[in-house]
Amino acid sequence: MNIVLINHYAGSVDMGMEFRPYYMAKEWIRHGHRVDIIAADYSHLRQKNPKVARDWQEEVIDGIHYHWIRTISYEGNGVKRAITMFQFVGKIWLRAKWIAKRWKPDVIITSSTYPLDTYAGQRIKKYRTAEQKRAERIPKTVRGGVILIHEVHDMWPLSPVVLGGMSEKHPFIQMMQAAENSFCRKSDRVVSLLPYAKKYFAAHGMGPEKFYTIANGVVVEDWENPEPLPKPLRIKLSKWKEEEKFILCFFGSHTSSYNLDNLIRAVKQLPDERIQVLFVGEGTYKKHLQKMAAEDSKTKSRFWFHPYIPKRSIPSLIQQVDGVYIGIQPCILQKYGICMNKLFDAMMGGKPILFSAAFPNNYVNQYQCGITVAPEDTAGLTKAIKRLRDMSEEERECMGENGRRAVKEEFTYDRLAEQFEKVFNGFLSV
Repeated sequence: MNIVLINHYAGSVDMGMEFRPYYMAKEWIRHGHRVDIIAADYSHLRQKNPKVARDWQEEVIDGIHYHWIRTISYEGNGVKRAITMFQFVGKIWLRAKWIAKRWKPDVIITSSTYPLDTYAGQRIKKYRTAEQKRAERIPKTVRGGVILIHEVHDMWPLSPVVLGGMSEKHPFIQMMQAAENSFCRKSDRVVSLLPYAKKYFAAHGMGPEKFYTIANGVVVEDWENPEPLPKPLRIKLSKWKEEEKFILCFFGSHTSSYNLDNLIRAVKQLPDERIQVLFVGEGTYKKHLQKMAAEDSKTKSRFWFHPYIPKRSIPSLIQQVDGVYIGIQPCILQKYGICMNKLFDAMMGGKPILFSAAFPNNYVNQYQCGITVAPEDTAGLTKAIKRLRDMSEEERECMGENGRRAVKEEFTYDRLAEQFEKVFNGFLSV
């Protein structure tokens, strides 16, 4: 089949997030499909953005055909970011007929976090279906020759309202709401990373039978052949090992949403100097965290910050630590569920997870691969860190192995891509 995936922020292992389109596409190519990804040349999520001279410039990465749309650069979530959304979707919408005729998609997936891209996907489907009908290539036993799937990563427009404080009456939010209602009504299928969002989308016009949940996951090959750590980090970890430190690690974007303030507060309450916390990554909140960690001269040596490392180095990192911290600040959006890449990476790493969050789908509890603490419970987090440190090596290994086993059985991208294929195969064969 020919698969067209529209994702404004799509990246790759070398460029950085978002990784999911890349991993899914690689698996579909292995199964004999062609995949064209349409993405913007600038994304705040990537560590490295492509150099693009013109719209629709093509780049083949590991067999995936990336088509870059030029947009302006931006910082934060202001007006410029909104402009890039309209630039990206508008250029695809205007080129919809050309895409339908030239790429001949059988499957169209709109997956840009914000829902505006559904309009471009719907237009491509309209032209492609019309072309097929003219060619009389749709058998009478088949419902349609092309399927439109909308993939939900995040709850938009709820997220900018709840997290960004925007009014529901703001024109931008109303526009996003109209787009959400449109994909609920007009998509053939809705694939969600959030398992508890079905009722919400049904209330906005989606037929409940259209809803499928497909999680994030890992690529096993990346864990079998990881990249080494940068030399300064290797030296530091080796030194801590020699000093018999208990090393707790956080890796990823340093933002306020990951509840990293609470981790620092909790560690400061522990008198044990053997506890060492490693932060790996970048983000808008990093300077604040560094300042907070350095405020107390008695505990500042327990915290160490290292820059971003490539995703392929994450397995090497987790191998050298004793536990992984994952936290999320509480908000009403959590009732729809969670599906964090770093959670599956931590599980695959085979180390116990300190999970400071409250979600209806708690994989840490479900698979007994760590300790869960309420997200605002600093004292509880302090006790959990102490409990994890005081466990025997065998107990920690057992927790870690539980997580690794769960990922290998349920959350590898070869399995997840097959689940996705069943969604469009089932539709096209009806």
